[in-house]
Amino acid sequence: MIALYGQRSKESQMSFSGNIKEELSRHYAKARHCSLAELSAIVHMCGGFQEDAGGTCSLGVHTENIAVARKCFTLIEKTFNIRTDIAVRRNTGRDSSSYFIHARGKELLAVKNASAQAVCCKRSYIRGAFLAAGSMSDPSKSYHFEIVCGDEAKAVHLRDIINSFGMDAKIVPRKKTFVVYLKEGSQIVDILNVMEAHIALMELENVRILKEMRNSVNRKVNCETANINKTVSAAVRQMEDISYIKETVGFDKLPEGLRDVALTRLEYPEATLKELGNLLREPLGKSGVNHRLRKLSEIADKLREQ
Repeated sequence: MIALYGQRSKESQMSFSGNIKEELSRHYAKARHCSLAELSAIVHMCGGFQEDAGGTCSLGVHTENIAVARKCFTLIEKTFNIRTDIAVRRNTGRDSSSYFIHARGKELLAVKNASAQAVCCKRSYIRGAFLAAGSMSDPSKSYHFEIVCGDEAKAVHLRDIINSFGMDAKIVPRKKTFVVYLKEGSQIVDILNVMEAHIALMELENVRILKEMRNSVNRKVNCETANINKTVSAAVRQMEDISYIKETVGFDKLPEGLRDVALTRLEYPEATLKELGNLLREPLGKSGVNHRLRKLSEIADKLREQ
Protein backbone atom coordinates (compact mmCIF):
# COMPACT_ATOMS: atom_id res chain seq x y z
CA MET A 1 0.00 0.00 0.00
CA ILE A 2 1.18 3.51 -0.76
CA ALA A 3 2.55 5.25 2.33
CA LEU A 4 0.02 7.86 3.37
CA TYR A 5 1.02 8.01 7.00
CA GLY A 6 3.92 9.76 8.69
CA GLN A 7 3.98 12.38 5.94
CA ARG A 8 2.87 15.99 6.01
CA SER A 9 1.54 17.75 2.96
CA LYS A 10 3.50 20.67 1.53
CA GLU A 11 0.44 22.83 2.11
CA SER A 12 0.55 22.01 5.81
CA GLN A 13 4.23 22.94 5.97
CA MET A 14 3.61 26.33 4.44
CA SER A 15 0.24 27.69 5.53
CA PHE A 16 -2.15 28.16 8.40
CA SER A 17 -4.81 26.63 6.15
CA GLY A 18 -2.70 23.52 5.65
CA ASN A 19 -2.11 23.18 9.38
CA ILE A 20 -5.87 23.19 9.97
CA LYS A 21 -6.29 20.40 7.42
CA GLU A 22 -3.47 18.42 8.99
CA GLU A 23 -5.21 18.70 12.37
CA LEU A 24 -8.64 17.81 10.98
CA SER A 25 -7.24 14.86 9.04
CA ARG A 26 -6.28 13.25 12.36
CA HIS A 27 -9.65 13.84 14.01
CA TYR A 28 -12.09 10.93 13.73
CA ALA A 29 -15.69 11.07 14.90
CA LYS A 30 -16.77 8.28 17.23
CA ALA A 31 -20.19 7.71 15.65
CA ARG A 32 -20.58 5.93 12.31
CA HIS A 33 -23.23 8.38 11.08
CA CYS A 34 -20.77 11.26 11.63
CA SER A 35 -18.08 9.44 9.63
CA LEU A 36 -20.60 8.96 6.82
CA ALA A 37 -21.45 12.67 6.85
CA GLU A 38 -17.77 13.68 6.71
CA LEU A 39 -16.96 11.20 3.95
CA SER A 40 -20.04 12.33 2.01
CA ALA A 41 -18.83 15.95 2.15
CA ILE A 42 -15.34 15.00 0.95
CA VAL A 43 -16.71 13.07 -2.03
CA HIS A 44 -19.23 15.79 -2.93
CA MET A 45 -16.55 18.50 -2.83
CA CYS A 46 -13.66 16.79 -4.63
CA GLY A 47 -15.05 13.63 -6.18
CA GLY A 48 -18.24 11.92 -7.22
CA PHE A 49 -20.53 8.89 -7.00
CA GLN A 50 -21.69 6.39 -9.61
CA GLU A 51 -24.38 3.75 -9.16
CA ASP A 52 -24.92 0.86 -11.58
CA ALA A 53 -28.17 -0.92 -12.41
CA GLY A 54 -27.48 -3.55 -9.78
CA GLY A 55 -27.31 -1.00 -6.98
CA THR A 56 -23.55 -1.10 -6.56
CA CYS A 57 -22.07 2.28 -5.76
CA SER A 58 -18.63 3.55 -6.73
CA LEU A 59 -16.98 6.63 -5.35
CA GLY A 60 -13.92 8.48 -6.53
CA VAL A 61 -11.93 11.28 -4.95
CA HIS A 62 -9.14 13.44 -6.37
CA THR A 63 -6.98 15.65 -4.16
CA GLU A 64 -3.50 17.14 -4.08
CA ASN A 65 -3.39 17.16 -0.29
CA ILE A 66 -2.01 13.99 1.27
CA ALA A 67 -3.78 14.77 4.55
CA VAL A 68 -7.14 14.71 2.74
CA ALA A 69 -6.21 11.51 0.90
CA ARG A 70 -5.20 9.87 4.17
CA LYS A 71 -8.43 10.89 5.89
CA CYS A 72 -10.64 9.72 3.03
CA PHE A 73 -8.82 6.39 2.73
CA THR A 74 -9.05 5.74 6.48
CA LEU A 75 -12.73 6.69 6.70
CA ILE A 76 -13.63 4.21 3.96
CA GLU A 77 -11.48 1.44 5.44
CA LYS A 78 -12.71 1.91 9.01
CA THR A 79 -16.37 2.47 8.18
CA PHE A 80 -16.86 -0.27 5.60
CA ASN A 81 -13.80 -2.53 5.73
CA ILE A 82 -13.79 -2.80 1.93
CA ARG A 83 -10.96 -2.58 -0.53
CA THR A 84 -9.92 0.95 -1.34
CA ASP A 85 -7.56 1.70 -4.21
CA ILE A 86 -5.30 4.72 -4.28
CA ALA A 87 -3.06 5.97 -7.07
CA VAL A 88 -0.49 8.75 -6.96
CA ARG A 89 0.60 10.88 -9.90
CA ARG A 90 3.49 13.31 -9.79
CA ASN A 91 2.53 16.68 -11.24
CA THR A 92 5.20 17.55 -13.81
CA GLY A 93 6.51 21.06 -13.51
CA ARG A 94 5.16 21.37 -9.97
CA ASP A 95 6.56 20.06 -6.73
CA SER A 96 3.35 18.24 -5.83
CA SER A 97 1.39 15.03 -6.32
CA SER A 98 -2.22 14.15 -7.09
CA TYR A 99 -3.99 11.38 -5.17
CA PHE A 100 -6.83 9.36 -6.69
CA ILE A 101 -8.96 7.21 -4.38
CA HIS A 102 -11.53 4.69 -5.63
CA ALA A 103 -13.81 2.29 -3.80
CA ARG A 104 -16.75 0.16 -4.92
CA GLY A 105 -19.51 -1.66 -3.09
CA LYS A 106 -23.22 -1.59 -2.25
CA GLU A 107 -22.31 -0.41 1.25
CA LEU A 108 -21.15 2.91 -0.20
CA LEU A 109 -24.75 3.87 -0.94
CA ALA A 110 -24.82 4.85 2.74
CA VAL A 111 -22.25 7.54 1.94
CA LYS A 112 -24.13 8.76 -1.12
CA ASN A 113 -27.39 8.98 0.82
CA ALA A 114 -25.90 10.32 4.07
CA SER A 115 -27.66 13.34 5.52
CA ALA A 116 -26.35 15.88 8.00
CA GLN A 117 -29.35 16.44 10.24
CA ALA A 118 -27.96 15.99 13.74
CA VAL A 119 -25.66 18.69 15.13
CA CYS A 120 -22.75 16.23 15.38
CA CYS A 121 -23.20 15.23 11.72
CA LYS A 122 -23.32 18.87 10.65
CA ARG A 123 -19.97 19.42 12.38
CA SER A 124 -18.55 16.42 10.51
CA TYR A 125 -19.97 17.57 7.17
CA ILE A 126 -18.38 21.03 7.50
CA ARG A 127 -15.10 19.38 8.54
CA GLY A 128 -15.13 17.15 5.46
CA ALA A 129 -16.07 20.02 3.15
CA PHE A 130 -13.20 22.17 4.43
CA LEU A 131 -10.74 19.30 4.16
CA ALA A 132 -11.73 18.70 0.54
CA ALA A 133 -12.18 22.22 -0.79
CA GLY A 134 -11.51 24.78 1.91
CA SER A 135 -8.84 27.34 2.62
CA MET A 136 -8.12 30.08 5.11
CA SER A 137 -5.90 33.14 4.86
CA ASP A 138 -3.04 33.81 7.25
CA PRO A 139 -4.87 35.45 10.19
CA SER A 140 -1.92 37.73 10.90
CA LYS A 141 -2.69 39.42 7.56
CA SER A 142 -6.46 39.09 7.12
CA TYR A 143 -9.50 37.07 8.14
CA HIS A 144 -10.97 34.98 5.34
CA PHE A 145 -12.39 31.44 5.43
CA GLU A 146 -13.82 29.79 2.34
CA ILE A 147 -14.97 26.50 0.84
CA VAL A 148 -15.24 26.18 -2.95
CA CYS A 149 -18.26 24.24 -4.23
CA GLY A 150 -18.72 22.82 -7.72
CA ASP A 151 -22.30 24.05 -8.12
CA GLU A 152 -24.76 26.42 -6.50
CA ALA A 153 -26.90 23.69 -4.92
CA LYS A 154 -23.92 22.33 -2.97
CA ALA A 155 -22.97 25.86 -1.92
CA VAL A 156 -26.49 26.64 -0.66
CA HIS A 157 -26.62 23.33 1.23
CA LEU A 158 -23.24 23.99 2.88
CA ARG A 159 -24.06 27.62 3.68
CA ASP A 160 -27.30 26.57 5.39
CA ILE A 161 -25.47 23.97 7.49
CA ILE A 162 -22.85 26.54 8.56
CA ASN A 163 -25.49 29.16 9.35
CA SER A 164 -27.41 26.67 11.51
CA PHE A 165 -24.61 27.33 14.05
CA GLY A 166 -25.52 31.02 14.23
CA MET A 167 -23.01 32.25 11.66
CA ASP A 168 -23.53 34.44 8.61
CA ALA A 169 -21.82 32.59 5.75
CA LYS A 170 -22.34 34.03 2.29
CA ILE A 171 -21.98 32.75 -1.27
CA VAL A 172 -20.12 34.43 -4.12
CA PRO A 173 -19.73 33.03 -7.68
CA ARG A 174 -16.13 32.61 -8.84
CA LYS A 175 -15.55 31.53 -12.43
CA LYS A 176 -17.43 28.20 -12.70
CA THR A 177 -17.65 27.60 -8.95
CA PHE A 178 -19.55 28.97 -5.96
CA VAL A 179 -17.62 29.99 -2.86
CA VAL A 180 -19.07 29.83 0.66
CA TYR A 181 -17.13 32.26 2.84
CA LEU A 182 -16.78 33.97 6.22
CA LYS A 183 -14.79 37.17 6.83
CA GLU A 184 -15.48 38.07 10.47
CA GLY A 185 -12.68 36.99 12.81
CA SER A 186 -15.13 35.99 15.55
CA GLN A 187 -17.12 33.79 13.16
CA ILE A 188 -13.96 32.10 11.90
CA VAL A 189 -13.14 31.29 15.53
CA ASP A 190 -16.65 29.83 15.80
CA ILE A 191 -16.34 27.65 12.71
CA LEU A 192 -12.95 26.29 13.82
CA ASN A 193 -14.66 25.34 17.06
CA VAL A 194 -17.54 23.72 15.15
CA MET A 195 -15.06 21.65 13.11
CA GLU A 196 -13.22 20.82 16.36
CA ALA A 197 -9.94 22.26 15.10
CA HIS A 198 -8.99 23.27 18.64
CA ILE A 199 -5.24 23.72 18.09
CA ALA A 200 -5.85 26.02 15.12
CA LEU A 201 -8.48 27.86 17.15
CA MET A 202 -5.98 28.61 19.93
CA GLU A 203 -3.40 29.78 17.38
CA LEU A 204 -5.98 32.06 15.79
CA GLU A 205 -7.02 33.48 19.16
CA ASN A 206 -3.37 34.22 19.98
CA VAL A 207 -2.98 36.05 16.67
CA ARG A 208 -6.21 38.00 17.29
CA ILE A 209 -5.04 39.03 20.77
CA LEU A 210 -1.67 40.21 19.41
CA LYS A 211 -3.37 42.14 16.59
CA GLU A 212 -5.78 43.79 19.01
CA MET A 213 -2.89 44.73 21.31
CA ARG A 214 -0.93 46.21 18.40
CA ASN A 215 -3.98 48.10 17.17
CA SER A 216 -4.63 49.42 20.67
CA VAL A 217 -1.01 50.57 21.03
CA ASN A 218 -1.08 52.14 17.56
CA ARG A 219 -4.31 53.99 18.35
CA LYS A 220 -2.81 55.27 21.60
CA VAL A 221 0.41 56.35 19.87
CA ASN A 222 -1.54 58.03 17.06
CA CYS A 223 -3.74 59.81 19.59
CA GLU A 224 -0.74 60.97 21.61
CA THR A 225 1.07 62.05 18.44
CA ALA A 226 -1.99 64.02 17.33
CA ASN A 227 -2.20 65.68 20.74
CA ILE A 228 1.52 66.52 20.68
CA ASN A 229 1.20 67.98 17.17
CA LYS A 230 -1.83 69.97 18.27
CA THR A 231 0.03 71.27 21.34
CA VAL A 232 3.13 72.17 19.32
CA SER A 233 1.04 73.96 16.68
CA ALA A 234 -0.78 75.91 19.37
CA ALA A 235 2.50 76.85 21.08
CA VAL A 236 4.01 78.02 17.78
CA ARG A 237 0.94 80.15 17.05
CA GLN A 238 1.06 81.61 20.57
CA MET A 239 4.74 82.51 20.15
CA GLU A 240 3.98 84.18 16.81
CA ASP A 241 1.11 86.19 18.28
CA ILE A 242 3.06 87.28 21.36
CA SER A 243 6.11 88.21 19.27
CA TYR A 244 3.88 90.26 16.94
CA ILE A 245 2.42 92.19 19.89
CA LYS A 246 5.92 92.82 21.26
CA GLU A 247 7.21 94.08 17.91
CA THR A 248 4.23 96.34 17.15
CA VAL A 249 2.99 97.91 20.40
CA GLY A 250 5.04 96.23 23.12
CA PHE A 251 3.78 94.78 26.39
CA ASP A 252 3.55 97.99 28.44
CA LYS A 253 -0.17 98.57 27.78
CA LEU A 254 -1.12 94.93 28.46
CA PRO A 255 -2.89 94.08 31.72
CA GLU A 256 -0.48 92.62 34.25
CA GLY A 257 -1.93 89.09 33.95
CA LEU A 258 -1.59 89.03 30.14
CA ARG A 259 1.89 90.58 30.29
CA ASP A 260 3.02 87.90 32.76
CA VAL A 261 1.72 85.08 30.52
CA ALA A 262 3.28 86.66 27.41
CA LEU A 263 6.72 87.06 28.97
CA THR A 264 6.64 83.57 30.51
CA ARG A 265 5.60 81.96 27.20
CA LEU A 266 8.45 83.69 25.39
CA GLU A 267 10.88 82.46 28.03
CA TYR A 268 9.51 78.91 28.09
CA PRO A 269 8.23 78.16 24.56
CA GLU A 270 8.05 74.38 25.13
CA ALA A 271 6.19 74.48 28.45
CA THR A 272 2.75 72.88 28.69
CA LEU A 273 -0.22 74.93 29.88
CA LYS A 274 0.06 73.35 33.31
CA GLU A 275 3.81 74.08 33.50
CA LEU A 276 3.24 77.59 32.24
CA GLY A 277 0.64 78.23 34.95
CA ASN A 278 3.07 77.13 37.65
CA LEU A 279 5.78 79.46 36.30
CA LEU A 280 3.64 82.61 36.56
CA ARG A 281 4.15 85.13 39.37
CA GLU A 282 0.69 84.20 40.57
CA PRO A 283 0.22 80.49 39.67
CA LEU A 284 -2.79 79.78 37.49
CA GLY A 285 -4.65 76.65 36.33
CA LYS A 286 -4.65 75.32 32.74
CA SER A 287 -8.00 76.86 31.83
CA GLY A 288 -6.91 80.25 33.17
CA VAL A 289 -3.65 80.15 31.20
CA ASN A 290 -5.50 79.06 28.08
CA HIS A 291 -8.00 81.91 28.47
CA ARG A 292 -5.20 84.51 28.71
CA LEU A 293 -3.37 83.06 25.70
CA ARG A 294 -6.59 83.30 23.65
CA LYS A 295 -6.90 86.95 24.71
CA LEU A 296 -3.35 87.58 23.49
CA SER A 297 -4.20 85.93 20.15
CA GLU A 298 -7.27 88.16 19.79
CA ILE A 299 -5.13 91.24 20.45
CA ALA A 300 -2.59 90.09 17.82
CA ASP A 301 -5.36 89.48 15.25
CA LYS A 302 -6.79 92.98 15.81
CA LEU A 303 -3.35 94.51 15.39
CA ARG A 304 -2.88 92.64 12.11
CA GLU A 305 -6.17 94.02 10.81
CA GLN A 306 -5.12 97.63 11.43
